[in-house]
Amino acid sequence: MALTCKLCERIAATRFETLGADCVQRVKQAIKDGIAVAVAGSLEQPVKLLAAHLKSLGGKPQATAWGRGFRTSPVHAAYVNGVATHVLDFEPMWLPPTHAVSPTVPVAFALAEARGLSGREIVTAVAKGMEIQGRIQFAANQFRPDALRFHPPGTVGVLGAAVTASHLLGLDHDGLAHALGLAASRAGALLANIGSMTKSTHCGYAAASGLDAALLASRGFTANPEALEAPRGFVATFFPDEFDYDKLLGFGKPFRIVEPGLAIKLFPSQFATHWAITAALELHENIIDPGRIAHVTIRAPVMKYIDRPLPVTGLEGKFSFQYTAAAALLDGRVTIDSFTDARRFRSDMVALLGKIELTQDPGIPGEWRGMHVAIEVELRDGKKLKSVCHGPPGAWGQPPLAAPEHEAKLRDCLAKVLDGRRITRLLELLDGLERQTPRGVSAIVALLSNGPDRRRAPARAKRAL
Repeated sequence: MALTCKLCERIAATRFETLGADCVQRVKQAIKDGIAVAVAGSLEQPVKLLAAHLKSLGGKPQATAWGRGFRTSPVHAAYVNGVATHVLDFEPMWLPPTHAVSPTVPVAFALAEARGLSGREIVTAVAKGMEIQGRIQFAANQFRPDALRFHPPGTVGVLGAAVTASHLLGLDHDGLAHALGLAASRAGALLANIGSMTKSTHCGYAAASGLDAALLASRGFTANPEALEAPRGFVATFFPDEFDYDKLLGFGKPFRIVEPGLAIKLFPSQFATHWAITAALELHENIIDPGRIAHVTIRAPVMKYIDRPLPVTGLEGKFSFQYTAAAALLDGRVTIDSFTDARRFRSDMVALLGKIELTQDPGIPGEWRGMHVAIEVELRDGKKLKSVCHGPPGAWGQPPLAAPEHEAKLRDCLAKVLDGRRITRLLELLDGLERQTPRGVSAIVALLSNGPDRRRAPARAKRAL
């Protein structure tokens, strides 16, 4: 039996009852996180531009563009919501590295809203869609970010979206094989676009393309049903150096979301920068006046794409060891507002960036497990302070993130659009997602439907009313 066929049989046979309680709980955690960061992301300029573009194209109003105040086709809704989920670089991180939430969660909710499906089916579909992404990255041994040829969500994310949609569309293993074949021809995303608006579209377009592939397959559209292993197929094109098919066929044994699990981001930036941020935050506590800093030395693994000493925008600062460390040293926190152009070009930031020296040491492992980042700050009086981070909060090998810490992130992101009452109600519904009827799913989507003219009013404006 062909490999794609074997894999599709295993995926199609996976039902809610076979997920296990731990998997269900972690999938719900990922869904909550993805929705929260998408709500905050809906305010960002790339999402505004894309939403306006998609709205101008029309489309039957079946699914909601979260936070943008309109409904459109499920494919377009998955596109814009996928971009919103990733635009802040704040969604959970996976091992090996990818962004498995943004290509799957928006697809599941767009189809569930359009077709009246339950929360139980959303959880199952997302579990399967995230698992295929993790399995492919694992089988290809894609652990080192600096060794990647393509941005992972633009490759494996398209297949993850197709698997998610195929479950909700009720495709059997043959239909799924064709959906994967279609999706495989739509894969690919350039790492050169990291640091630009285009990066977030890698995830949103993966969501839309994978969903579209599954919709076509559901109508009988065909593709090579062996597209994964075929000569010049998906594996040969994207992972020509190394691929372990046995690891791929280990689908769900256990689910990658359970072992090794995902890492919830506490800072909205590229994940390797979290090591620098964590070390810098520790140093900030002992620096009374950041203006007294004379020199900063960062020693990190070789990751050339995040060696950006003078990012040209706040957005590009998300992919800079230097900028993220500077923000932590100066402000004692790193938040969504740390990456605005206004913060990037404030005088204290401009001055400190000129004092930072980055050394990328090939002797430091470049994988999430095993890497470290060291920062040394020299003050004007000659005093030196040093901190080494072996892992940010919640990363692999570190203590798990406490529930209150995660809820604080969720509420902070959701508060960009929703008031306290709506936030509490949304989190309650998502906590019991697997028990939600189609009506409960509709209630979740209704809470996410606020448009630009219905945003939470500032406190002073409320008092004035």
